[in-house]
Amino acid sequence: MKITRSLLLVAVVAALATSGCARDGDTSSTQPGAAPAGSASPELPTSSDLPQPSKGAEPGDTGAQTITGTVSAGVEPGCVVLTGGGKSHLLIFDDAALKSEAKEGATVVVTGRSDPGLMTTCQQGTPFLVTAVRPA
Repeated sequence: MKITRSLLLVAVVAALATSGCARDGDTSSTQPGAAPAGSASPELPTSSDLPQPSKGAEPGDTGAQTITGTVSAGVEPGCVVLTGGGKSHLLIFDDAALKSEAKEGATVVVTGRSDPGLMTTCQQGTPFLVTAVRPA
């Protein structure tokens, strides 16, 4: 009797596990939002569903910007914020040498471009991709 119950359990589990695999290609009975047979899983987003990086400039901006402000540490480790003119900018550096020029407490002029669509973990300020830093 134990063998029969074990085999029955295995058969039921196998049937449940494979029940979603066999499709006849008829998509008329699929639920709204369900992927047709042979397509990507509806639970996983495709690249077109993911947020796309912004093109860098705010609306009406034609390119490089120059902003002046005071450098401070952000609320998260490693984040650098420039505050000036009533705005906060999260400074993003590709070059460590540029980052070293933006010392905490210093008033500086930075050149670069805003990228408001850039995702960060810093939780404050508009992301600003820095290409140059100089004392104010």
